[in-house]
Amino acid sequence: QLLLALGMPWGRAAWGGRFEVLPNGYRVASLIAALFFAFSVLVVLSRVDVLMLIGPGVVNVFFWIYTIYFGIGIFMNAFSKSKVERIWSPVVAVMFALSLVVLIRS
Repeated sequence: QLLLALGMPWGRAAWGGRFEVLPNGYRVASLIAALFFAFSVLVVLSRVDVLMLIGPGVVNVFFWIYTIYFGIGIFMNAFSKSKVERIWSPVVAVMFALSLVVLIRS
């Protein structure tokens, strides 16, 4: 997402695949997504007690948001008009399943 925000020509694999290089509005969205994913790493590491940079209440709320995001992402990617973007659906399904495992086990 960060590279998309910086103008890499990988737009066919993201945001519906309509653009080779994302226009400015989509670049901003990719930057926000990159920040979301970076924060998600901190949330996951906090949830599994590797880091404690974030309070447990915040971790729980954001981990649920993160898991729901992946659940929705399965369908968003599966039904994308972009053939390249549809490839991400099984990857996101694995991420969703792993998120559920962490939710259940911790």
